[in-house]
Amino acid sequence: MQPATPAAPAPAAAPRPSEFALNANLKTIYFDFDKYDIRPNDAKVLDANAAWLKSNGDNLLLIEGHCDERGTNEYNLALGEKRAKAAMNYLVAQGIQASRVTIISYGKERPTCTEKTEDCWGKNRRDMFLTKGK
Repeated sequence: MQPATPAAPAPAAAPRPSEFALNANLKTIYFDFDKYDIRPNDAKVLDANAAWLKSNGDNLLLIEGHCDERGTNEYNLALGEKRAKAAMNYLVAQGIQASRVTIISYGKERPTCTEKTEDCWGKNRRDMFLTKGK
């Protein structure tokens, strides 16, 4: 009779987005219309966010990808995900462990501004950074 093989521990469930809160130390980044590439000024913001995350390693990070109201729900959900992934990839390249990062896309579902102007739409095309203690 063979000895029983110990069961592998179940992987930890990913935290729910509702468990995260806005963190005043982490700044929002913004995107051009229909784009998900990181702009130079926003790279500086991400560098500062990465520095804070490195010095606060006991925090998990949620990156929310958002879009303006133009486009279909499906398109904007996909674009918001690409935006969140772009920020995550940038932070990982700066030394943040990918296992600390969760991403979610809200597409156009959570605007910060509801006017139908270019300035307002620009405020809605963003990634927001929320944290949760481990």
